[in-house]
Amino acid sequence: MRLGSNSIVRSRDLLSISLCCRSTATAISPRPASRPHSPISKCRRFSCSAPIGADVMQVFNRKVKEKQRDRAALDPDTSRIVDYLRNEVANRLVERLLLIARQHETMVDVGAGAGSIEQAICGEREDPNDNGVLQSRIDRIIMTEMSEKLLYRDDDPEQFSFNNELDITRVKLDEEVLYTPELLKAITGSEASQAFSDYMFENSVNTVISNLSMHWVNDLPGLLRKIKYMLVPDGLFIASMFGGDSLFELRTSLQIAEMDLFGRIAPRISPLADVRDMGGLMQQAGYNLITIDVDDIIVSYPDLMALMRDLRDMGESNAVLNRPHYLPRELITAAEKTYREMHANEDGTLPATFRIIYLIGWKPSPTQPKPLERGSADVNLKDVL
Repeated sequence: MRLGSNSIVRSRDLLSISLCCRSTATAISPRPASRPHSPISKCRRFSCSAPIGADVMQVFNRKVKEKQRDRAALDPDTSRIVDYLRNEVANRLVERLLLIARQHETMVDVGAGAGSIEQAICGEREDPNDNGVLQSRIDRIIMTEMSEKLLYRDDDPEQFSFNNELDITRVKLDEEVLYTPELLKAITGSEASQAFSDYMFENSVNTVISNLSMHWVNDLPGLLRKIKYMLVPDGLFIASMFGGDSLFELRTSLQIAEMDLFGRIAPRISPLADVRDMGGLMQQAGYNLITIDVDDIIVSYPDLMALMRDLRDMGESNAVLNRPHYLPRELITAAEKTYREMHANEDGTLPATFRIIYLIGWKPSPTQPKPLERGSADVNLKDVL
């Protein structure tokens, strides 16, 4: 797993990317003091004690999100260029998966997009000895995605070799629903012999993976429970998602500029789950051996419009239900001025921080390691120290 500072360059405008890895235990690369974090920044809060079956608050318009992803996939060349962030996070997620030495007979990729995880699995690793290791551990993989155009964007085996190197089945579905007859058929290989039921998914897959998709789900606790239910005992769930401090520079700049101009603040950037909530949500869903860590990926853009164009072309535009439908020109101008005053790099570029939360959890199993009972130790800590 790569830790420390890295740099990569992508062929889009003057885009440059600096990657700063920060674990939950150690702050390897703290945010520079010259970029203050305004308390205005907003996170999406979850109640870890909410009762199962409670009404789900609808924050995002899933139909709008599907259209945004469809629109992004209509220009495949541009869509692939702006996949730099998704591809980088996919590589980091796959590095974590590589450390888990087990066979994945059936893997489900939830919110697969065009296949960033699949490309990362088949890509070259830093250690040549790791090349091909994951392919040999995965018997088959089911890609699920709400946008059909994005799901099939890179399905040409002649142009994209991962289609030949992995046994892939593509299924269009809304990951918020997840349990569909189409997914069940992909898992079992046949039509259901009786009336379709959610109970048919119990203990049906070995591994579920998700890369930068779950932050658009309204019922995140419900999705985590569904994923755990479909895993076999000791099955693995591993995922990445954008966290609460993502794009804090853009968020605070827009809020300050809009307050100055109009005396109000509109929800122009989607709320995100905070890392402090995710451990509670994973525990509430019933996972064991939970691991959560965080990366900060800082991308530098030449100007504010370059950042907003890339977000649009990624399919990551705002999809909040009560969102404004346009940005006034004077707000863009004022926000860029504030952005530069508060956050600009020395070379004049604008940094955008993407906070990535990585989640690992296991479905409970009697074979998993368990802590010893209190008082069962036979060595006194005083004797050791």
